[in-house]
Amino acid sequence: MNTKEKLFPRKSAPEKSARMVETIYGCKWSLTVYQLLANNINRPGEMVKSVDGLSTKVLNQCLKKNIEFGILNKINYPEIPPRVEYEVTDFGQKFMRILDDIEKLQHEIDA
Repeated sequence: MNTKEKLFPRKSAPEKSARMVETIYGCKWSLTVYQLLANNINRPGEMVKSVDGLSTKVLNQCLKKNIEFGILNKINYPEIPPRVEYEVTDFGQKFMRILDDIEKLQHEIDA
């Protein structure tokens, strides 16, 4: 090998974003939660009632992960009884577009 040749450094997957995609796809409810939010179902009680098999415990775990990644934002209203709603962040909108592109790619692979 000629010593003047340029060597490319090893390229690896972006650690944080790859882990985020893996975690979201690993949670079977995240995509359903995004669908609910897109349909203006943004309160946890409504979410649980709208989807068969979704429990409050699992929903809360899913929402917590999405908040940690910055995909969703939790809004607490200072009311009695307390009211909580969730919304997609600007970053979450970008992330969901990427998930849509991955889904389109899967359709192309399946075709």
